[in-house]
Amino acid sequence: MKPMKFPKEQRELLIEQIQEYFEVERGETLGHLAADSILEFFIEKIRPHVYNQALDDCRQLVTQRMVSLEEDIYALEQKVKPTR
Repeated sequence: MKPMKFPKEQRELLIEQIQEYFEVERGETLGHLAADSILEFFIEKIRPHVYNQALDDCRQLVTQRMVSLEEDIYALEQKVKPTR
């Protein structure tokens, strides 16, 4: 699996949010490097699960769309009158 990269601005925002969480919820001051390491750790551990869930969601959406498309195609069928 390809490594996950965030744009610099988004990564900085995530690091700030991690630092804020630790300060508010745990009363701990976390430096930039420590917050960055925590972010990397969770990205590495959670990424495959999130990726697989996204694929499953996509599969379900495609299946629903295919069923809907099939119903639409059947609705286009013309009635054939029986011949005598």
